[in-house]
Amino acid sequence: MKNIKIYFPVLALLCLAACSKSFLDTEDVTSATEQNFYKTPNDAWKALVGVYDGMQRATSSGIGLNVVTSEIMSDNAFGASGNSDGYGVQMVDEFDKLRSPSDQDMFGDNWTVYYKAVYRANMLLKNLDQVDWKGNDALRNMYESEARFIRANLYFDMVRFWGNIPLLTAPSVDNVPQANPDEVYQLIAEDLKFAAANLPATSYGAMAPADFGRVTKWAAEAMLARVYLYYTGYYAKPDLAGVVTKEEALAGLEEVISNGGFGLVENFADLWPAASLNNYVGERNKETVFSVRYTYTSDWNGNVDGNHWMVMMGIRVQAIYPYGLGWGAGTVNAKLWNAYPAGDTRRDATIISIDGENLDFKNKKDQREYTGYYAKKYSPMADEAGVSLAEKMGGVSFMISQFQDYVSIRYSDVLLMAAELGSGNAQQYFDDVRKRALGASFVSIPVNNTNILNERRLEFAGEGLRYWDLLRQGIDVAAATIAETVTLQNGEVDVTKTINAAKITETKGLSQIPNTQISLSNGVLKQNAGW
Repeated sequence: MKNIKIYFPVLALLCLAACSKSFLDTEDVTSATEQNFYKTPNDAWKALVGVYDGMQRATSSGIGLNVVTSEIMSDNAFGASGNSDGYGVQMVDEFDKLRSPSDQDMFGDNWTVYYKAVYRANMLLKNLDQVDWKGNDALRNMYESEARFIRANLYFDMVRFWGNIPLLTAPSVDNVPQANPDEVYQLIAEDLKFAAANLPATSYGAMAPADFGRVTKWAAEAMLARVYLYYTGYYAKPDLAGVVTKEEALAGLEEVISNGGFGLVENFADLWPAASLNNYVGERNKETVFSVRYTYTSDWNGNVDGNHWMVMMGIRVQAIYPYGLGWGAGTVNAKLWNAYPAGDTRRDATIISIDGENLDFKNKKDQREYTGYYAKKYSPMADEAGVSLAEKMGGVSFMISQFQDYVSIRYSDVLLMAAELGSGNAQQYFDDVRKRALGASFVSIPVNNTNILNERRLEFAGEGLRYWDLLRQGIDVAAATIAETVTLQNGEVDVTKTINAAKITETKGLSQIPNTQISLSNGVLKQNAGW
């Protein structure tokens, strides 16, 4: 197999795995080929479900790029994990391949499943015109838009992590070299712009329950602004790959705010199951602009419907009601706990404090880089007897049956991005987010980039956004912010941990391309600097 070499019969790529959540339910296709499958709109629908399934698999794979790895690479969390585990997550955390030289394929699974998901999207897009749409061009454009949004979302994850990646816009088995990142971002921008123009402007209140989780116009416009901010910041460019201007990115956000039907959930903690318990507002709430859906029906036979990365950040091998056990990766940096001002309700909703909550944690001897703090927003959960809620619901294992959706875009993000891009309502948007968090202790402060970026850290900690917010301020800013020397505990023994700014600068903040992919490409792929 060379490079990604992801070539399968169309049946395998459709892979319409069973899933109990709304539109992901579908029948299996048992005798389809590329030549005979794409005939009717129903065929295209089944293929589209396969594209969503590919995204679901990609975002749940490995140690989890979107949240776990992103938080570990930021100044919010340390690698941690078990005291006798390998040092792969320390390698990621410290941007230093010498911390675990054998982990040359740390992200091998992630690379593979992301490109498989891209293949699914490309396969559908290639074959859309084989379908007899019976004059229903709007439906065709909607399916194309959903596939293109998902492809853009996948490529955005990959190009941020690896920087230099092969760009495939059609199903291919070719051993293609890495593209210039500008080309990748141009495709992302064009895909999202098409999606924003052709997806239905479905408001929150009007969305049918069975459709929750499908991409909307609002998700495309919000994602386009996120990509704009990252690309223009990290690469110091005046616009998004010549496709989207600052004015256009802001206009899309203003449309989401004015017409999307979204709003802020009144109590911040109620957004998160582990933070709110009986007051959780549920996955289908007015603040969710886009989420990747998961359920508990994963099994060991290839059904990948669950949130597989959540277990990584759970309290190390001990369930303490209401928190379920996990592997103890991503222990929260005390600097984050201390960054919240007095009265900020987000701190206790975001972070589990072992001492602050009087939790009887007995497993410190097995915890590396213990800080006393764990992530709460995406914590596994257990009942009072310590039984995993995922298993109580029928999941085969707490390791693969976590069912909490990954909320990729929240409405508060839309407000803060619009403020950052210079909306005439910037102060109001900024204040709205802070009022919810601070309640009676709220005092207005000026809306400026420094304050907005600080607010983003407090608002989105534990959601995988902080690292990218740092990088888009410049690699030197990111390196200086993340670098530190700190005393932590490995198995209850004090140790000194150092994250060196020079390592972050050397790698340009990018991750290690799996060595297996470089080998299989016969040297066509080149490793990123510093790795």
